[in-house]
Amino acid sequence: MDTQAMRKRITGKGFIAALDQSGGSTPKALAAYGIAESAWNDDKEKMFDLMHAMRARIMTNRAFDERISGAILFEKTMNSTVEGMLSAIYLWEKKNIVPFLKIDEGLSDEVNGVQLMKPMTGLDARLQSAVEHGIFGTKERSVINSANADGIAAIVEQQFDVGNIVLNAGLMPILEPEVNIKAPDKADCEAILRDALLRGLDALPDGRDVMLKLTLPEVAGFYQPLIEHSKVLRVVALSGGYSCKEANAKLAENPGMTASFSRALVEDLHASQSDEEFTAALDKAVESIFRASIT
Repeated sequence: MDTQAMRKRITGKGFIAALDQSGGSTPKALAAYGIAESAWNDDKEKMFDLMHAMRARIMTNRAFDERISGAILFEKTMNSTVEGMLSAIYLWEKKNIVPFLKIDEGLSDEVNGVQLMKPMTGLDARLQSAVEHGIFGTKERSVINSANADGIAAIVEQQFDVGNIVLNAGLMPILEPEVNIKAPDKADCEAILRDALLRGLDALPDGRDVMLKLTLPEVAGFYQPLIEHSKVLRVVALSGGYSCKEANAKLAENPGMTASFSRALVEDLHASQSDEEFTAALDKAVESIFRASIT
């Protein structure tokens, strides 16, 4: 793995495609793609095979190109092949796209207005596997549902704790403390979160930096202090349930943030589309997200 080349690529033009739907979100993602639950009938392996086929169709498409600088993979995707190559190797060697791995195992029940990450079993082994597969970095998600200062402090502390473990493994962490777009006090959540993240970044030792994946803020440019912080390699935005059009409009109001969209990227893709139709739909989404990312 050429870490320096990947680092240079991920800080250049392009956005990050989030192709990391896990077991809990896969049925919904497949349904949106036009594959009903009856196609696998509780056979989880078949479900994951269908999901990988969708991801492979995206990754191998000619519209999945230099406008995309990185891609976040689910662990089963990392362990699967694309055109006879392991997925991460295919992305880097064939597409010049930097591979990341989702490492969290889902969310705990809500406490103090937030959902922390569940305890990560086998994290050290997962990180070692990521290194062996040529992964550049990781992504770990938790969720903020209300402006509870204690809850948000716990979220940020956990994110940095996991981030430091990732850094110790030689990988780049994307910390993702998502603010729920339906939170009635979303702007207040963001204000508390920004201050907590700045404190966490200030505490990082020299030579250690992270990436941040954040919900598009209510106030344009609100995360500029994070974007400009010396310990932040890049700040990317999650679509969080916004449509592609809505997410792009919000992203364009936040210079320095680039996209890391999941549902917004694939919302117009369908299993029944011909290759020509699929390519046209993917190209339209990729181009719109790329333009919003470089505005």
